[in-house]
Amino acid sequence: MELRWVLLAGLLPGAVAGAVPGGDGDPLIPLTPGQRMRREHLETTHREVELIRKTRVPLPEPAGGLHDYRCIFHAHAQDSYHTAGTLPEMLADARKAGVQAVFLGSHYRPPVDFMASWRGLHDGVLFVPGSEVRGFLIHPMESMIPKMEAPVPEFLSAVNAGGGLAFLSHVEERPDHPMEGLAGLEIYNRHYDAKRDMAGLISMAMSLTGPRELLELQDLVRLYPDEILAAQVQRDEIYLDKWDRETAAGRRLTGVAANDCHHNQVFVMRMVSTNEVGVGTSVDKEKDLKRVNASLRPGILELVKGHNPGDLLASVDLDPYYRSFRDSSTHLLADELTEASLRQALRDGRAYVSHDWMCDPTGFSFGTADGSGPSQGGSGAFRAGMALVARTTAPCHLELFRGGKKVAEGDGRELRFEPAGPGVFRIEASFTIDGERRPWIYSNPVYLN
Repeated sequence: MELRWVLLAGLLPGAVAGAVPGGDGDPLIPLTPGQRMRREHLETTHREVELIRKTRVPLPEPAGGLHDYRCIFHAHAQDSYHTAGTLPEMLADARKAGVQAVFLGSHYRPPVDFMASWRGLHDGVLFVPGSEVRGFLIHPMESMIPKMEAPVPEFLSAVNAGGGLAFLSHVEERPDHPMEGLAGLEIYNRHYDAKRDMAGLISMAMSLTGPRELLELQDLVRLYPDEILAAQVQRDEIYLDKWDRETAAGRRLTGVAANDCHHNQVFVMRMVSTNEVGVGTSVDKEKDLKRVNASLRPGILELVKGHNPGDLLASVDLDPYYRSFRDSSTHLLADELTEASLRQALRDGRAYVSHDWMCDPTGFSFGTADGSGPSQGGSGAFRAGMALVARTTAPCHLELFRGGKKVAEGDGRELRFEPAGPGVFRIEASFTIDGERRPWIYSNPVYLN
């Protein structure tokens, strides 16, 4: 996530900690990210999430010898000046977070070949090389260097050769992009959430320049790390609307989550002079930090006491890979933890997206009730009297969509529905937390012909 550009564009005079408008939300009306980050809301969210986790009941493995693998897409390490994380750090945090596979989205830096990055099992975690490039997430089978500048149809044809995969990325920037040659698209993107919350990012950065505000931010990140990072998470309607339009038009498209992690949301503050500091992130050069003067923030005079120009005065890490991986992931239903098997699961749409930090969804299922028809990603003939059923590991609010329109909803661990005709059906699950619904699971569709 290129947070530095957001901060350097937005650190304006007058921006102060907590400067987010609005009062508390009404029941089931979403709070703003700024409201969610207030201590009282973080405490409530933490407490209610702990209660949700206690209701979790394991579900059986998927049918047909499949396993539910937690995977990360759109992950960056050692690939640009604005990426602070490393591959060994990513591996360690993947193991800590229970992630089984990481699909890398390395930035293209010619002449570096992104396909020469980690590939295969590393200490039990499977890595698949790939790139975020030209508006796509691509995972070819072989080097793409000769084709990287080719026209889009030729470029995608080269990506797909031999079993490669391409997904539309950052849908908010290209909602009308054609889907020919693509296996699917991002249906959630963490970076998009951050871009929509510039006020919150500015507020957090400016919190570093006040002694009391800094201590409060550090304490909240220590006590509520998942809740802080997830405060920006919203239902990405532009992404979901694009997905629904395309699948309703007859395209089979797999939806994945874009974790878009760089481990670069580390706010830092350095001393410039006896009345001035520089604020930015850990990937910013010292000369690029945004200067903030004591005339704007008098607490700076206290923060610089006993320090010398260039000294690091504060650092607050919001997005270590471990926390980012817990925030959002893509679960793939595959027969084994191999690159070939996971690629096949993606082609078949055997996947669902989840915000795992609230509750482990492993075992979630959606398909025909008697098992004789299709499940997630599958297609089959509609039959009168057939039923679709979704099952979750914890009680939640379940909504069933047909072609993007809600046709059923209910509360509990299961939602059963008898469709009146063919269509493209998918499930969304959410929790009611602190008086609002927070998204938890997005299934891939069942296609009834």
